[in-house]
Amino acid sequence: MQVTQTLSEGLKRQFKVVLPAADLAARLDRELDEMRGKVRINGFRPGKVPTSYLKRVYGKSVMADVVQNAVNEANQQIVADNKLRLATQPAIDLAGDQAEVERAFAAEGDLAFTVALETLPEFEIGSFDDIAIERPVHKAADEEVAKALDRMADQNRAYTAKDGAAAAGDKVTIDFVGKIDGEAFEGGTGSDIDVVIGSETFIPGFEDQLVGVKAGDAKLVSVTFPEEYASAKLAGQPAAFDVTVKSVNAPGAVTLDDEFAKGFGFDALDKLKDAVRGNIQRGYDAASRDKAKRRLLDQLDSRYNFELPQGLVEQEFATIWAQVEQERKESGKSFESEGTTEEAARGDYRKIAERRVRLGLLLAAVGEQAKVEIKDDEVTQALVERARQFPGQERMVWDYYQKNPQALAEIRAPIFESKVVDHVLGLAKVTDVEVSRDELFKLEDEDKKD
Repeated sequence: MQVTQTLSEGLKRQFKVVLPAADLAARLDRELDEMRGKVRINGFRPGKVPTSYLKRVYGKSVMADVVQNAVNEANQQIVADNKLRLATQPAIDLAGDQAEVERAFAAEGDLAFTVALETLPEFEIGSFDDIAIERPVHKAADEEVAKALDRMADQNRAYTAKDGAAAAGDKVTIDFVGKIDGEAFEGGTGSDIDVVIGSETFIPGFEDQLVGVKAGDAKLVSVTFPEEYASAKLAGQPAAFDVTVKSVNAPGAVTLDDEFAKGFGFDALDKLKDAVRGNIQRGYDAASRDKAKRRLLDQLDSRYNFELPQGLVEQEFATIWAQVEQERKESGKSFESEGTTEEAARGDYRKIAERRVRLGLLLAAVGEQAKVEIKDDEVTQALVERARQFPGQERMVWDYYQKNPQALAEIRAPIFESKVVDHVLGLAKVTDVEVSRDELFKLEDEDKKD
């Protein structure tokens, strides 16, 4: 095997590999000789099948394996001899015309091919103690806990039928058929649907028009779908709903006491309050961490500037662009309607891809240097959470990840990244700044625009 480097440009490397015909023939003969003792062919005693016969019958398929093994050996030798750290899998290109390739696969001529690859960049990590970050924080207030308890009470409130007209707070059970321009639309029909007037769970204006209805009434409810409605076909469209009122029910009283808490598995109301407060606080803490992480990544992105493997950038861009195209298809929006062009959008998303690749390589290097490890129980917990996202298919999801190392790596990756980010935040100067709830989540919305 002859290996010659033909290109060394930035992170790109290219090698020419030549496997002499004699080497190919020897490898083929060895494979066929091993096959001789395994195959059973009518008319021949075990182990006595002539090599020429095996070559005639199995030569092409065996040679394909020979070539594949030789290519793999060449790749391994190139990586080992040159001490390379690969960014992506090598690209193999057979040299010569079709006739030359066929001669090589018949072991009658040399097999020549090129190996093109990209390496990972080398860069200094340095220290992080000069990074300063403000982390917005918010503590769950008593009023927020009280509102959450009230919502829990509403969700568990008993309702009793009433003869009079529906009022705010009543639960109305209805059938409805929604129409646009006189035609029923998909998803606009419902039967035995409960609507609590004032809950703001339906299209704005829908619940208000149910005030005053009685059981057995027919009501035409006219509304306009919000401009930001999830379905692009319905967004901003005026619609009319033919509503039939099945029943009107008045809300019963709910007392927030220890008995109420027992319905949620707590023996005292104070313990339920503590649990609610903790749940709310976890949401705020997660938002705070997201802000700190984003600010940290912004600083790291501006601090490090090294050459990126274009293969990784292209892969990341392809993933991002596929998502963009899918979202555009579902929303029905065009680039023009968003005030841009496809070319400009591609440029913007390529920058995002480059940022992700740069930060991914940096965090991987930091994690390796810091010897960040992922425990088996952490992966198991993350896998359990992923399986729970598919009710009724938990076992199938679990088995899929267990049997697919690449898929399981997708579970491990965010765990590793989170640990590395926490490691860097532990080295940086992080100052907590108290903000309101609205400010905390306003910051989150601004981050999503980047």
